[in-house]
Amino acid sequence: MKLESSSFENGGTIPKKFGYKNGNNSPSLIIHNIPESTKSLALIMDDPDAMGAVGKVWVHWVLWNISKDVKKIDENSVPENSIEGETDFGEIGYGGPAPPDKEHTYVFKLYALDKTLELNKGSTKKDLENSMQGHIISEAKLTGKYAPQ
Repeated sequence: MKLESSSFENGGTIPKKFGYKNGNNSPSLIIHNIPESTKSLALIMDDPDAMGAVGKVWVHWVLWNISKDVKKIDENSVPENSIEGETDFGEIGYGGPAPPDKEHTYVFKLYALDKTLELNKGSTKKDLENSMQGHIISEAKLTGKYAPQ
């Protein structure tokens, strides 16, 4: 499985409009080679570099029950019937990059799962990770950099 974006190159700079304070639009995501046995997809976007600034990995987006038939998530949208969780901003939905100190690398992790998850809207990354445990078929990763604006 592979995850990429038409909004930025893997490892490249995430454009300003996707930042939390500069539009807060979620980037487009393109999914390739979803395993046949997949029942649903889940996505986590977080910032491991935040550990040095705020003492934890900062969660920016949690999304699950994405249909296995979804090949593209359009900019600033979520796939029909998918469910969003709570970010570390205390909000449900996408919370764009907002590094407090220097350029950070943001990680988008996509998971192919062998089941549909029974989680309520607003669940956390930890809730999602616990529900996915033992059900991950495949994973893909996309990274992008964003500096304070």
